[in-house]
Amino acid sequence: MMDIQAHRQVARAGVLLINLGTPDAPTPAAIRRYLREFLSDDRVVDLHPFLWWPVLNGIILRTRPKKLAPRYAAIWTAQGGPLLAIGLQQAAGLAERLQAQLSVEVPVVLAMRYGNPSIQAGLAALEEQGVRRVLVLPLFPQYSASTTASALDAVFDALKLRRWLPALRTVNHYHDHPAYIGALADSVRQHWQQQGRGEHLLMSFHGIPQRYFLLGDPYYCECHKTARLLAECLGLTQDQWSLSFQSRFGREEWLKPYTDTQLAELARAGVQQLDVIAPGFAADCLETLEEIGDEYRELFAGLGGTLRYVPALNAEAAHLDALASLLKPQLLDWLPADELPKAG
Repeated sequence: MMDIQAHRQVARAGVLLINLGTPDAPTPAAIRRYLREFLSDDRVVDLHPFLWWPVLNGIILRTRPKKLAPRYAAIWTAQGGPLLAIGLQQAAGLAERLQAQLSVEVPVVLAMRYGNPSIQAGLAALEEQGVRRVLVLPLFPQYSASTTASALDAVFDALKLRRWLPALRTVNHYHDHPAYIGALADSVRQHWQQQGRGEHLLMSFHGIPQRYFLLGDPYYCECHKTARLLAECLGLTQDQWSLSFQSRFGREEWLKPYTDTQLAELARAGVQQLDVIAPGFAADCLETLEEIGDEYRELFAGLGGTLRYVPALNAEAAHLDALASLLKPQLLDWLPADELPKAG
């Protein structure tokens, strides 16, 4: 039956945070479900299904889950995968800041592009709280069709199932937002204060196929701008920092330089104490904790050096403050006049 009373309620504004996703458990079966959904997305792998389906189902899903299970188990938390545990902290902390700054409760809900909690569930949770104005923030600072666009695809697909659509706003990217750059710089300074300053700062971003860039994806350029702005904020000279791309798979050429080859280049140049930050990751996950923190650390140790990972911004206060400053202007004119923050 139609809920007439719901039509009379004042429309609330809310935020849907979206990150990439995580398996439900560090088991081969759960990882297989997650990878099937992730790698079946044609925004991620745009090969013709006739070519990709046999590779995915005949090779990758048969072998990869067993290899990944111990790696996920090594970083698992009591609350699940770190991406989920940190994401829930981010949503709660961001809601607190928005309420303090806007003097009105703004529900913030976490969703994952792949796995759980789903985007459909996230939208439903906002709807249950009376939210009729949804601000979507994909937690990918640098835009890519394989991340940001895919997340927004899923939002639009989920809304196709609704009779009464909410008003919708989306954040496309925030790779050069001053508060985001400032939060990254603060995290590096804190790392230096606690562990001493390394000889070089490597900024490692997740890679995408080179072909995606040639087709017009701005990700490569936005990564370079983030890196340049962070270096400027830290006062680094050109020889004190560099940029690379990690996590490639398959035989296709990806964005270069690759992080593993960059490590070898730095070792050959005489760098012995290396700091590595991953500015494109809003929360720590397998690619940062295991790939950088373990695999690349061991690789660099074998080359005669010491690699220290600078943690992602996670639910740190500076990060949540940056996200709040990013979202606040988008929310202000959605608030009823009697709920707008008072001047002074």
